[in-house]
Amino acid sequence: AVGTRLPNPWGLYDMHGNVLEWCYDWHGAYPGGNVTDPTGLASGSYRVFRGGGWSLDGRYCRSAGRGGDVPSGRSLVLGFRVALVPVP
Repeated sequence: AVGTRLPNPWGLYDMHGNVLEWCYDWHGAYPGGNVTDPTGLASGSYRVFRGGGWSLDGRYCRSAGRGGDVPSGRSLVLGFRVALVPVP
């Protein structure tokens, strides 16, 4: 059930450990130096996935964990997070 464990330091619940999550970004090397609000690649062959899945060691269950796969890639530990923007 959602929220059955303690929140992370930012007050968010259940952010890690279920499945690696697809992101909309194209995968590629980060630019050097400090970047604020990077836009990412305009196109590519691989989409980004982040986080950590149930089959991975705990050290890999973090938001900064990042990989890439073809958009048609499938795995038992690769999924997505359903999100809803609240309507004011």
